[in-house]
Amino acid sequence: MSPKRTKFSDQIRKAVKESTISRYAIYKQTGIDQAALSRFVNGKMGLSLENLDLLAEMLGLEVVSRRRKPKKGG
Repeated sequence: MSPKRTKFSDQIRKAVKESTISRYAIYKQTGIDQAALSRFVNGKMGLSLENLDLLAEMLGLEVVSRRRKPKKGG
């Protein structure tokens, strides 16, 4: 059985939580509403792709594509 994959939004959520940058500084640099950012980090709502892009850029994140091995018999 293959390991469970972590959702992209959860990876960004984790990066925000582990960042040394305060949420207030994130808000100031990205313009993402502080309440919306708080709800996102606490898993209560999502963010638009535009805001996820802003977060990823600010935190220096990049997407890495890994090819999955095809399932046998399917």
